[in-house]
Amino acid sequence: MHDPTRERTAKIIAITNQKGGVGKTTTAINLGAALADQGKRVLLVDLDPQGNASTGLGIDPESRRFTTYDLLLDDVPLADVIQDTEIANLMITPATTDLSSADIELVSNEKRSFLLHDALRQVAIDDYALDYILIDCPPSLNLLTVNAMVAAHSILVPLQSEFFALEGLSQLMLSIREVRQTANPKLRIAGVVLTMYDKRNNLSQQVEADAREYLGELVYKVVIPRNVRVSEAPSFALPVLSYDPKSKGSQAYRELAKEVLATA
Repeated sequence: MHDPTRERTAKIIAITNQKGGVGKTTTAINLGAALADQGKRVLLVDLDPQGNASTGLGIDPESRRFTTYDLLLDDVPLADVIQDTEIANLMITPATTDLSSADIELVSNEKRSFLLHDALRQVAIDDYALDYILIDCPPSLNLLTVNAMVAAHSILVPLQSEFFALEGLSQLMLSIREVRQTANPKLRIAGVVLTMYDKRNNLSQQVEADAREYLGELVYKVVIPRNVRVSEAPSFALPVLSYDPKSKGSQAYRELAKEVLATA
């Protein structure tokens, strides 16, 4: 039976960067799988209209009866939207291109920034005994991303090891500050993870040095390497930890999960 006095234990982490192609969805899928591999019960909320996290975890479009869109805009109960994946302890609320119109439809809703916050705090979610909820955000600072920030306890930022990588962070930091001031004062940055890292490349090393100089302890110790197995895994609808457990990419995401467990 649900105990209303029991504190909810699920830690909600929004994985976001308004720049596309930085490894955001790849990080959401593989961090989720790595946490599940550690015995944690994880829900991945696909908040990206592209639905790549859903596809990458083997949820066919025709089997997405209810989606994150229905959860936010049609008041469909969370229990009806959550689907199991092939990975033990890892569940998902899938997404489709329907979400692409959500920004327009949300504008007239007085609670438009709190819809995901409220949905993830339904009494029924306790039945899943979740340890972590990861939100895969769209590659833009739109109302969906604001919903994720309002709902989350913390933000995890994937940062691609490339030129101009740090420049895009300033706008994200401003958005986080605004959400703190208006809707979620306890929101914090869990950490920044360097992705697509090539240790043979001077640019990757320079981006890492700059990130650690300017962001300090916010940058996770582990870096996610540019790894062919990580790139191949989504085409098999698997996390890299299942596709090639011994690959450098799998090892890196296991290390990231350990750091998240220690700090998030």
